[in-house]
Amino acid sequence: MPQYTPDQRVQNDDWSDLTSRHPLPEIDFDKLHRYRLQRLKNELRKADAACCVLVNPVSLRYAVDYRTYGLFQSHIPTTYLFVPQQGPVVLYGAYGTAPGVDRVETGHAISYFDGGAELPAAATALAGDMRNYLAELGTDNRRVALEYVNPSLTLALQNAGLEVIDGVAISEHARVIKSEEEIACMRWAIKVAEHGITQVQETIKPGVSELQLWALLNYTNVANDGDWHDGRMLASGPRINPWLQEASARKLEPGDLVGFDTDMIGPFGYFADISRTMHCGPTAPTKRQRSLYQLAVAEIEHNLQLVKPGVTLKEFQQRAWPIPEEFQQNAYTCLCHAVGMCDEYPRINPVHRGPTPYDDTIQAGMVLCIESYIGAVGERDGVKLEQQVLVTDNGYELLSTHPLDEKLQQ
Repeated sequence: MPQYTPDQRVQNDDWSDLTSRHPLPEIDFDKLHRYRLQRLKNELRKADAACCVLVNPVSLRYAVDYRTYGLFQSHIPTTYLFVPQQGPVVLYGAYGTAPGVDRVETGHAISYFDGGAELPAAATALAGDMRNYLAELGTDNRRVALEYVNPSLTLALQNAGLEVIDGVAISEHARVIKSEEEIACMRWAIKVAEHGITQVQETIKPGVSELQLWALLNYTNVANDGDWHDGRMLASGPRINPWLQEASARKLEPGDLVGFDTDMIGPFGYFADISRTMHCGPTAPTKRQRSLYQLAVAEIEHNLQLVKPGVTLKEFQQRAWPIPEEFQQNAYTCLCHAVGMCDEYPRINPVHRGPTPYDDTIQAGMVLCIESYIGAVGERDGVKLEQQVLVTDNGYELLSTHPLDEKLQQ
């Protein structure tokens, strides 16, 4: 490989920009923003809440396309949003503005980093802003939905005579059904993720580290204006079992299985959640490796056939592929979950882990990820696979199209 200085390495990058190979999708962003905001307002009406206070960076992106400092916002929130059933959408404590906002105002501290011992006083001031805001709306509804935030704010709102309900339920249920524009955004995010997967596949060889492979996925995402990955889920050899071990400096050896899960918040803020397991040559896969892989494929293919409108989460769980007992302890945390701008409601647990904590029905317009991890306790190898699908009127459409490893299916 040629030796480049850092500026030359970027200058000679002729592969990462996906727009050089495929045109960006045509997306009506005004229509996209109107749809998402209306979904939130519809959920507020269902909950009979006057407004919601959104803090989660994914919710801020969904509601008004506010993107700034998302990871920072996730652990030191500085920005929050008032979204009403009817009336102006107001953004507080923002760095700049966002397309779906009617006005931006100075905010109060909502994190210990900013407020410290003054957090209760800041919460009281925010509650006063909320009372004034409800008066501006001309409503006598005193029910307010609040996303996860410090307890002092909940207490301050209650002390101001307001009823506080769970805002996470509002935002999660709003995001369940995707519009055509959202699906177009997601298709592009998946293209970017699979472009990165191709780079990983072509780079798998003895001596390459897990971190180097993971960096290819991350670089591809950022180079195409994506955001971040929720984890660094890539493991090889003895680290692939059990699953959920993040990438390390370990270098690949001949015969290793290499598994990864993109967990990628990509371009336009949409999620590409694809898992693949690949074999590192030059040796051929073992009989056990092929057997594990074929079992994971069988689980995915069986459970894909359950994806159709009208199937309840409970029915899906009960009719899912029966995980053999030797693989149950290390099985993946869920059989299936929804995605949009991140992992989203709902999820379905394996039956051996007990009931799913809610029931609902699969609907057209949902996007689901079908999961499998097959690896026995005490063994070296394991296989992680995951497919992302759009629920259609008659079943599903496979959105993740990167091929499975042929060597492991023989």
